[in-house]
Amino acid sequence: MKKEKMPFQVWILTLAAFAIGTAEFVIAGILPQLATSLLITEGQAGYLISAYALAIVIGGPILTIYLARFNKKHVLIGLMLLFIIGNVLSALAPTYNFLFVSRVITGLVQGPFYGIGAVVATNLVSEKMAGRAVGQMFAGLTLANVLGVPAGTWISLQFGWHNTFFTVAAFGAVAMVAILISIKSTGHSEAKNIKAQLMAFKNPMLLLSLAITAFAWSGFMTLYGYLAPIAMHITGYGQDAVTWILVVVGAGLIIGNIIGGRSADKNLNKASMFWAVAMIVSLLVVGLVIDNKILFVIAAFIFGIASFANVPAMQLRVMKHGGEGQELAATANISAFNLANAFGGFLGGMVLDSHLGAAMIPYAAVVIPVIGLLFIAKANKREQTVSSNLASNS
Repeated sequence: MKKEKMPFQVWILTLAAFAIGTAEFVIAGILPQLATSLLITEGQAGYLISAYALAIVIGGPILTIYLARFNKKHVLIGLMLLFIIGNVLSALAPTYNFLFVSRVITGLVQGPFYGIGAVVATNLVSEKMAGRAVGQMFAGLTLANVLGVPAGTWISLQFGWHNTFFTVAAFGAVAMVAILISIKSTGHSEAKNIKAQLMAFKNPMLLLSLAITAFAWSGFMTLYGYLAPIAMHITGYGQDAVTWILVVVGAGLIIGNIIGGRSADKNLNKASMFWAVAMIVSLLVVGLVIDNKILFVIAAFIFGIASFANVPAMQLRVMKHGGEGQELAATANISAFNLANAFGGFLGGMVLDSHLGAAMIPYAAVVIPVIGLLFIAKANKREQTVSSNLASNS
């Protein structure tokens, strides 16, 4: 039997996901330059993370429902075009408010592109490869953190932050042309009945799973979004060091994603509890060693592993309870992740601009994920009750 290879088209979707992911997270690396250039505080620059994330939260599900009925190839091309326009506007932004609006425009693309792109990716392969095809596409998002964000930071330091956005737009253009040339024009796949998809949200376990994502994940962006100011103002690194610190943390994200996927397949309930606790502990450790250059980088690397190991468990839990509305549930979970990102960007910015300063950010980042732990415990308990009832009835 011949081993099935991943089609070239899926790699193109990975490239598009890489461009979109870089656009989302690159603010974390260029925050100090943006603040200096636009005469705003670093906390205000951080609110650009929240603007982008909120565009995903609100625009994602609405656009996904609306666009599901159209030809998928045309939709993906249209979304990449909007992405290019948004990034070019960001690059040309003369003021903070203009940049803020351009970030919202760019953010509208992410939810529907990942939702519809995942469907296209699974249609390109056999059923037994479906999970890997989606995983491959989402690998673009992880790669964005490892390569895209540090590269964007380096470009900003060498050639100015405007060129970072121009470069991201160029990646989007390459992906758009590749989609145009290589992806076949599949017809209107029968869009699932919207009512049937929305009915899935009557399931309390699905709502609880989305709440777990929104609360337990919120610590990630509170710290990650402000690594540059923390490293420069508190730990004592120069701005050139930020690039490689982000590479180190990015490597942790990749490792975490792999370990997290395996542990979630083994035991979803145990994995989600373990990694949520691990992320909280890693945040506290970062706070404790924030003055030590070497220990800070090691702790930030471990934080990268612990935080991204949460992702597969959160995604699987939502899919498990999604019922008829798995596509919409998966998109809603992207919204939940980004609600957490928006809140994290906002909380980190507030702490940074307050009298507490950057050193308090890791501690502030712990508060909301602790509530997430309580939700995980509640969900695990409910599932044990259900499975023991099923066992006793059978």
